[in-house]
Amino acid sequence: MAGIINPGSEGFQKLFFGQEEIVIPVHAAIEAACAAHPTADVFINFASLVGFSIYSAVASSMAALKQPTIKIVAIIAEGVPESDTKQLIAYARANNKVVIGPATVGGIQAGAFKIECLRVFFIHHSSFPADGMSNEMYNTVARVTDGIYEGIAIGGDVFPGSTLSDHIFRFNNIPQIKMMVVLGELGGRDEYSLVEALKQGKVNEHVVAWVSGTCARLFKSEVQFGRTGAKSGGEMESAQAKNQAPMDAGAIVPISFEALKSAIKETFEKLVEEGKVSPIKEATLPQIPEDLSSAIKSGKVRAPTHIISTISDDRGEEPCYAGVPMSSIIEQGLGVGDVISLLWFKRSLPRYYTKFIARAGKDLVSSLVSGLLTIGPRFGGAIDDAARYFKDACDRNLTPYEFVEGMKKKGIRVPGIGHKIKSRDNRDKRVELLQKFARSNFPSVKYMEYAVTMESYTLSKANNLVLNVDGAIRSLFLDLLAGSGMFTKQEIDEIVQISYLNGLFVLARSIGLIGHTFYQKRLKQPLYRHHGKMCCIPRGY
Repeated sequence: MAGIINPGSEGFQKLFFGQEEIVIPVHAAIEAACAAHPTADVFINFASLVGFSIYSAVASSMAALKQPTIKIVAIIAEGVPESDTKQLIAYARANNKVVIGPATVGGIQAGAFKIECLRVFFIHHSSFPADGMSNEMYNTVARVTDGIYEGIAIGGDVFPGSTLSDHIFRFNNIPQIKMMVVLGELGGRDEYSLVEALKQGKVNEHVVAWVSGTCARLFKSEVQFGRTGAKSGGEMESAQAKNQAPMDAGAIVPISFEALKSAIKETFEKLVEEGKVSPIKEATLPQIPEDLSSAIKSGKVRAPTHIISTISDDRGEEPCYAGVPMSSIIEQGLGVGDVISLLWFKRSLPRYYTKFIARAGKDLVSSLVSGLLTIGPRFGGAIDDAARYFKDACDRNLTPYEFVEGMKKKGIRVPGIGHKIKSRDNRDKRVELLQKFARSNFPSVKYMEYAVTMESYTLSKANNLVLNVDGAIRSLFLDLLAGSGMFTKQEIDEIVQISYLNGLFVLARSIGLIGHTFYQKRLKQPLYRHHGKMCCIPRGY
């Protein structure tokens, strides 16, 4: 397959070829596809089967026939208007091209190609484009002979683009073909072209034929068969007449469809006995790999997981977060902070802890997206660096002087200290409120007090080197982790190193992680903007 045409769409389609996946280009128009693949000369038209109208099959088939590179057009659609079909056939014949169908189910040639709509066949003139009888016939021929050289379904509409005799004469000139099997049906007179060819000696190979629909005479009135509505238009178009005529002309015609299998087998074996056929040894067919999903379901393989979730579990009757059922979260009225404690920290943290975690009045999706796109080392991201440096300094009992001067010698600015607007005389109200909330609710404020002493030293150097929101949150989160008693030292170090705190800032859009209950109940203040950035007084959930 060179390419796929899907009107209005371009790109690639992934398909399996053996055990490997390949990509087939997808084109938006027939002209573009033909220009991209000049060596492709067969156009298989599935229009009207994939959501398009029957008229699209006509227009697209004509467009394909007009392409200089296309030689064969197979039309799967059935019920194509007869006048349109005649125009397609006339154009094809005038330009030395071939139309297979309409209402064809495709064709096959061993080792070469397979054009398919659900099933593929030998020579078949039928109004049952996907019926079980044809599939059974195809299977029968393959089992009682040494294989099918080529099969073709000319289609079941009244005016097929290529006729039964077209293919009979073509097969008659192929040396590898020693016998032909023809399956027809009542209605139409295409089989009589085979009869004339047999009478005139134009067909040299053995022909086994059967025309279905002999049961039609059991009905009192005319009956249509198949989805395309096959029916006899008189005695000559009846199944009985069309079975008798080829028999009289020398074809092998069984007494019933059930006897067709035996007729094919006996004819083939006679050709072998006469030395006209040397049976080909059955080839070992390549095994088609089983899809992983079905193999896993049947227990044949086991595949390692690519993603492991240690926080959510949906194997039971309802999903659980860190072992807590979803219904329990709802029933207890747990908020954003509580859910984050379960999803990120894998445990239920104290209420004072979860109340400290909030967002700034934005919906969660907006908060998350804007955070991912804007958080960086200078906007919100300083919280991680501040936590690392402050924790290390506090744990090593460095004095503010030792810490600040040590950072200065390394050429590193002290994160969490300094503000463009705020100063000793114009303190950041957010920082003061956060510190007040912590002193009233936290079991320990060791790191916060260390930050306060640090601020005292930096203010001696410059009036604007105050503890900012990043620094305040940094120190308070360290106090939460250490003071709650629910995390080991190793876990705290890991949380600080892998940017958990910055991740919370992403969710809050660099506005701050704050005690929303304290603000809501005490201040009743709305959100406000400060130098183009949303500030941290929340509206609540």
